[in-house]
Amino acid sequence: MLLSVIIPVYNSQDTIGRLVKQVLEVLGTENLEIVLVNDGSRDASESVCEQLSETFTNVVFVSLRRNFGEFNAVMCGLNHATGDYAVIIDDDFQNPPSEIMKLVETAQQGDFDVVYSYYAEKKHSLFRNFGSWLVNRLTTWLLEKPTDLYLSSFKLIAKPVIEEITKYRGPYPYIDGLIFRVTRHVGRVQVSHNAREEGRSGYTLRKLTSLFMTILFGYSLKPLRLLTGTGLFFTTLSLLLAVIDLGLYWVHSQFFIINSIFAFAAFFGGLTLTSLGVLGEYVGRIFMTQSGLPQYIVKKKR
Repeated sequence: MLLSVIIPVYNSQDTIGRLVKQVLEVLGTENLEIVLVNDGSRDASESVCEQLSETFTNVVFVSLRRNFGEFNAVMCGLNHATGDYAVIIDDDFQNPPSEIMKLVETAQQGDFDVVYSYYAEKKHSLFRNFGSWLVNRLTTWLLEKPTDLYLSSFKLIAKPVIEEITKYRGPYPYIDGLIFRVTRHVGRVQVSHNAREEGRSGYTLRKLTSLFMTILFGYSLKPLRLLTGTGLFFTTLSLLLAVIDLGLYWVHSQFFIINSIFAFAAFFGGLTLTSLGVLGEYVGRIFMTQSGLPQYIVKKKR
């Protein structure tokens, strides 16, 4: 069995060398490859990764021309991985390399296509924990994943699933969304979680918003169907009010609910603009995909 460990790297010049060496110490050098993807780091991460690939023959290094985002970098890593299993691990030591084999053993014992990790206690900031909670609630609705499954970035994917999800060439990859398009045979295992050793988390409000938009408009039609259902409900309600008002006018020669109809008309105007915005987001993403916006661009590879 060949195991690929994929590490997306961003501004990790102080940690990536120690992380690679620790992975090699824990897993050994046989039947192992490490794929480092430098996602447009602004520090010396690129040169550090290049030196690691020169020092260790089983370290593959790919550098991207700019920062494309974590999911795009992971997709690049998956496209360059050759193992029977690929484990994705962050570059900040929050996921100890010693826990990698737990994912592998769980996959083999349960014959799972994918294994997600989960934590008894997370060492993330309050904002990131809140963001993760929101994302998991959203994906439970959109992707119909099990409610007790935490979509951790520290996960294992089997080669047959990798071969399917890497067929996606669009500019908005969401790894978990692609996984649930392919398989539902997913396992989970508890692992330890450490505090971040160096630097600051790149998990910002802007990135959280971008992730929400990608999940909402890239991997489900439910937002459109929800708007359609809402529009039909209020259209039916307004017609019902109009009929009632006409009936009251017939009896009392006076309109009673006309003001409510005007209020509903104003509401419909807002709903129409919102619907156009949602539809525009879908159309815009289709346009960006068809225009050839790249998923990532490789600068160099070793």
